[in-house]
Amino acid sequence: MRIGILGGTGPAGSGLAARLASIGYPTVIGSRSKYRAMEARDELVEKWPELADLLEFGDNHAAAACDLVVIATPWEGAATTAQEHVGDLAGKIVVSMANALVRVGHEFQPLVPPRGSVAAHVQAAVPECRVVAAFHHLPAKELGHLGEPIESDVLICSDDPRAVAEVSEIVAKIPGCRPLDAGELSNATAIEAFTAVLLQLNVRYKTRVAPKLTGIKRDPRAVG
Repeated sequence: MRIGILGGTGPAGSGLAARLASIGYPTVIGSRSKYRAMEARDELVEKWPELADLLEFGDNHAAAACDLVVIATPWEGAATTAQEHVGDLAGKIVVSMANALVRVGHEFQPLVPPRGSVAAHVQAAVPECRVVAAFHHLPAKELGHLGEPIESDVLICSDDPRAVAEVSEIVAKIPGCRPLDAGELSNATAIEAFTAVLLQLNVRYKTRVAPKLTGIKRDPRAVG
C-alpha cells in the first residue's frame, strides 16, 4: 500500500511520512509545489538514509494518486484541498488529522468548522471517499523521533467500519501506539476539540502529552 500525504511538508505531515516509511509503507510527500516536497523529503533522508527507498515526493496530485491518502494541511484548507483532488480520491480512504484551534492569549480554544468538525467538512467535500478521522493527538515533534516509540492511544472514527479497521492496522504498527475505534465520524467533533486541552497541558506543564485510556481489555483493532 502506497500512502500519500497532501500538504506533507509541515511538521506533522513530514513527521508522519517518516513514521510510515519507517514501518514499511511507501509514502509520497505531497505539496502544492513538488520542489518544496522534494526539499522535505531530502531533509528526512539526510537524517535517515535507510528511508530513501520508501520516501517519495511530488505535488499534491501525485500524493492523491496513492492507495490511501492523509490530509495534513492546516485545518482551514483541508476540505478545499480534498475537493481539488476529488477525482483522484474517489472511493479511497482519506484520513483527516487536522484540528480547528485558535490561541487566545495563553489559552487554546477549539473552533467549530462547517459540518461541526474538519473531518465532517472533508467528507462533505468528497462524498465518494471514506473519510477517517485519526492522528489528531500525536505530537508532531515526537512523530519525527524515529528512534523512540510514541506512547499514545490513537482515536479513530469513521462512518465506514472497514476503513477504521484498515487505518487501525497501520496505527498498530507504529511503536507505542494503540488504535481505538471511537465510533462514527460525528465523534470527530469531540476528538478534534480535545486537542485544545492537550495543548493547554503542554503549555502549563512544559511537556508534550498524549492520551492513554484505561479499562479496554479486548483487542482494540476489533471492529463492532
